[in-house]
Amino acid sequence: MNAKLAFEDLKLEETREAVVVESLTRTQIVQYAAGSGDFNPIHHDETFATKAAGYPSVFAHGMLTMGLTGRLLTDWLGDGVLRSFGVRFVRQVWPGDSLKATGRVTRLEPGAGEGLVEIELVTSNQKGEPVVTGSATAVLPRRG
Repeated sequence: MNAKLAFEDLKLEETREAVVVESLTRTQIVQYAAGSGDFNPIHHDETFATKAAGYPSVFAHGMLTMGLTGRLLTDWLGDGVLRSFGVRFVRQVWPGDSLKATGRVTRLEPGAGEGLVEIELVTSNQKGEPVVTGSATAVLPRRG
């Protein structure tokens, strides 16, 4: 967490990368189901996922992937600064996948006492395939 980050610390086109999960486990997926209340069997019941739904296995909730992507933002920008965060789910995330999130500063707009920052996001699996794309807007304090 970097709560002391100021608007002036960022540069246009600056990027930040972080591994947000290594080898996602079925246990982590089920823990997310318990925390979110989303017990859709495609996320925890192998037989249902493969035989009834036709998937090769159970897979992670899209919102779990979004939450993991959000770790990049809060670790980079700090807590309490996000004003918007939206994603598009591009591909499923399977047990065993490792995910790397990348953020790129696409807009810096200085204001009085604070500055607006827009960030483009892509989270990819270990094969380099995007699983989530999106963007976020944050407001950071300005120095003196």
